[in-house]
Amino acid sequence: MSRPKAEKKSAKKAGQSGFAQFAACISGWLGSSWAFGAAALTILVWAATGPVFHYSNTWQLIINTGTTIVTFLMVFLIQNTQNRDSRAINLKLNELILAIDAAGDQMINIEKLSDADLDALQGKYERIKAEIKSRA
Repeated sequence: MSRPKAEKKSAKKAGQSGFAQFAACISGWLGSSWAFGAAALTILVWAATGPVFHYSNTWQLIINTGTTIVTFLMVFLIQNTQNRDSRAINLKLNELILAIDAAGDQMINIEKLSDADLDALQGKYERIKAEIKSRA
């Protein structure tokens, strides 16, 4: 699946590291239907060759090694993509909080709070929700 030129250029913005560009490009490609089709075809070819190789240990080792390597590398690509997406979403939310006069700015950057602080905030909003529900 080919990406439009404008989209390719936007992925190579100034300040984006080489790995970030690589991860974004590969994640986009590997998430496509073409990549799924290629993976499914690989499994079908491997399965079809089972009788030819008498379902040997080497035949099994090939798919086990291949899938292990791909999974290992994909963990890092997916994590990088998730980290970037989470950061971008948090920055957008911070901007929205700042843009709304009625919103309290104490919620900006709460993702950096400890788990105990986040639990306390969650409890506060659950109490508010229960209070609103009891009034209705």
